Amino acid sequence: MKKVIFDCDNTMGVKGYDVDDGLALLYLIGKPDIELLGVTTVFGNSDIGTVHPNTVRMMQEIGMEDIPEVKGCGAPNDERGRAAEFIVDAVSSNDGVSVLATGSLSNLRAAYLLDEEVFDKVEEIVLMGGLVEPLIINGRELNELNFSCDPLATECVLKNGRNVSIITGNACLDAFFSEESFNERLGRIDTPRAKYILGTCGYWFKDNMRAFGIPGFYNWDVVAAVRLAEPGLFRESEHVFRPDLDQLGRGFLIEGADTRSPACSISLPRIDDIAAFTDEVYRAWLG
Repeated sequence: MKKVIFDCDNTMGVKGYDVDDGLALLYLIGKPDIELLGVTTVFGNSDIGTVHPNTVRMMQEIGMEDIPEVKGCGAPNDERGRAAEFIVDAVSSNDGVSVLATGSLSNLRAAYLLDEEVFDKVEEIVLMGGLVEPLIINGRELNELNFSCDPLATECVLKNGRNVSIITGNACLDAFFSEESFNERLGRIDTPRAKYILGTCGYWFKDNMRAFGIPGFYNWDVVAAVRLAEPGLFRESEHVFRPDLDQLGRGFLIEGADTRSPACSISLPRIDDIAAFTDEVYRAWLG
């Protein structure tokens, strides 16, 4: 049983905002070998005043109110949220905790400022964010969000984290979920979970068609969730980075940058078999 803290900027169900954090949450809940210790919220996709109530609402809708939902940072250098304390306490009182972070990394930095040994106690940290090259979707360049919205926090996690894996935006381009397949695979299953996902995600297909002219969406945060739960579905690739605040402010991970910074060895996994990955996602979503 893998114990997990999910740190996210969930906006699933908020019109005009991404659904991937919520889908990652549903994936984790659908895995019988995952014990979700808590969901901590942070700014990123939207402000914390939107993200946290939306996550509380979602947990109520799917009947998971027993899982702690803890409000975190609302901006860089904002340490007023309770999420940092929750992370420190959960990591200290449980062995082998894994952290999945799919929003800004402000809560993790705040936890480190409370306890500089917190990352040493964590089994692994899986992040979704960062770019190794420009992210082009149907001819349009998409800016990075998660690392760039709090580069100081990103630098803190990369420098001090242990056993860190990053699912970059570039790696997530392998995980395209078409509207046709999505509706077909979920529509043939007459369960509350399938109906909930279908009913909640419909607007996101329209948004992606309008913004990028694509008949589906890239399942960003779900890729990171699957990497945490099923690492065997990925090819690992070790890289050495020297975090550079200027580059992180644009969301870029540059090998060999700023020689004044300590070197960080980080894995950048890629999906090994997209068919097996996709089947795994739907299987967990449907519980």
